[in-house]
Amino acid sequence: MTSTRYALIGYGGSGRGIHSRLIREAGGTVTDVVVRNTGRRAQAAGDWPGARLHDDVSHLLESRDRFDVVVVASPSHLHVEHAAAVSGAGVPFVLDKPIATDAASAREVVAAAGSTPFTVFHNRRWDPEQLTLAAVVGRGELGEVHTFERRWERFRPVPRDRWKENDPVGGGLLLDLGPHLVDSATRLFGRVTAVSAHLRALTTPTEDDVFLELQHADGGAVDGAGAVTGGVVSRLWAGSVVGAPGPRTRVLGRGGAYLVTTYETASEASPFEVLDADAPAGSEGWVVRGREKVAVPRARGGHADFYRLVAAWVAGEGPAPVDPADAVRTAEVLDAARVAAREGRRVEV
Repeated sequence: MTSTRYALIGYGGSGRGIHSRLIREAGGTVTDVVVRNTGRRAQAAGDWPGARLHDDVSHLLESRDRFDVVVVASPSHLHVEHAAAVSGAGVPFVLDKPIATDAASAREVVAAAGSTPFTVFHNRRWDPEQLTLAAVVGRGELGEVHTFERRWERFRPVPRDRWKENDPVGGGLLLDLGPHLVDSATRLFGRVTAVSAHLRALTTPTEDDVFLELQHADGGAVDGAGAVTGGVVSRLWAGSVVGAPGPRTRVLGRGGAYLVTTYETASEASPFEVLDADAPAGSEGWVVRGREKVAVPRARGGHADFYRLVAAWVAGEGPAPVDPADAVRTAEVLDAARVAAREGRRVEV
């Protein structure tokens, strides 16, 4: 298969640190980059010798024959503008999450795209932990699941000086980590019907402390008489000022629990990681029943699989990795969370 050619809009923490890295891992090539910052231009030229550097999106689109797909990795508040420009040129594109800063804008992106194919970067669907958990639930090892908990917490009392921390419209953890958390919950446990939320800004102009409680339509707890009492409830945390991050994932069912204690980086280190001291190689979390714990073999997968699927999609050999309609529904849940937090009530979705 010929290497898929990509153009990147943006070469910062997302464009270079995530997309460029995963494209390379998946065997793709970056041929063009929209980047104005002098230092980042040097990085792009060094990372991808021969890549053409552009000052703006319109100039990029004049080189349409050089690439197969555009990756929109610009700040969130620019997604609508950049997606419309790429759609207007008829170029397939990958749009970083969040699809837009609110659900109305997300629907605008889909409408503007029209017949131009695009997908949304929900790479966490291919996270080994997510795949392992889906397998555990699918095998029925936990029995009837009633509660899903996931935390994305870190200890960063001095915030970084970047747009994600400083932009009150496109920044904040609700839009940065919220899409991953909500998408993971809905992929596992289905449609969200109601949302409760608490959102706070402790050290930044926008949210750096987030809690969401989602009511799902499907699944359910079972009472003592064997009656279903409601769908799964997801409790999701994202925080930047958490000196002792909690367990990353805990899923509770009638027959046991699935527990993951380990985070990805040093700033997310959890004191609960001591539970992994005797974890065998190649495992991903535990099935726990009281004091009994059994290591779970890690499912195969990784974030670069998203771009492997993009390559197949562009070649006409498979569907888009993520249906944009899923990202719109996630945006609707995040909108409901803002209303719930502001008004102190449960909001139907």
